[in-house]
Amino acid sequence: MTDKNYATLALANPQTQVLQITLNRPEFANAFNTQMATDLMHCFEALAMDAGDTRCIVITGAGERAFCAGGDLKERDGMSNEAWTAQHLVYERMIRAVIDCPIPLIAAVNGAAFGGGCELACAADFIYAANSARFAMTETSLGIIPGAGGTQMLARALGERRAKELILSAQRFDAEQAYRWGLVNAVLAPEKLLDEVLQVAGRIAANAPLAVRQAKQAIHRGLQMSLSDGLAFEIEAYNRTVPTEDRREGVRAFNQKRAAQFQGK
Repeated sequence: MTDKNYATLALANPQTQVLQITLNRPEFANAFNTQMATDLMHCFEALAMDAGDTRCIVITGAGERAFCAGGDLKERDGMSNEAWTAQHLVYERMIRAVIDCPIPLIAAVNGAAFGGGCELACAADFIYAANSARFAMTETSLGIIPGAGGTQMLARALGERRAKELILSAQRFDAEQAYRWGLVNAVLAPEKLLDEVLQVAGRIAANAPLAVRQAKQAIHRGLQMSLSDGLAFEIEAYNRTVPTEDRREGVRAFNQKRAAQFQGK
């Protein structure tokens, strides 16, 4: 997967079984243009089809200024309605590919995450942020609304009232506020952000990958169901782990007092 070249993304394996995706338009504050949205769409769709040995993904932005400043408004300046709608179809497919990614995804928000950049961060399984990070759903100040999942994901993360406050006002908020409200899991010094995220990614990658994927799916889908339906879905996901070699290896390793060597089988 890391052999693939993308015009606007830098892919690397900073440690075994961990893929780092860096939004790589620092001269434009890593803002989305059509090419970046297309690259992300293709990248995440390829991972869903064949993850190789990737067990955890980290997404971050190049440079210190921004994670992603949202849509590239210079590219959009003067767009016809038809061109705007056609471009947005790419964004829609991109965010669905990110949300539906079966592999655990951590956002390392190193700077501004505005508009679509905030939506992209929200699409991750959880977020760690630098203390210099800033967030905002700015779309209503531009005459549109969040259209890459923002109205849905922010409300699920923060509750209806806080999401309405932030989206309707287009208000900016900092990393500490995001942490207090539950959008961000941890706030770190910028120089420690990636190291800490990669440590967490490494711990995830060391666990049984089939079990991790089933747990991710059970949590995400279960929250969209009633409790009784969620419990039923959880048992279905649980039962998929029982016949695996990883389940047998996990029990053997525990009893032999050694680290388990999971193969994803």
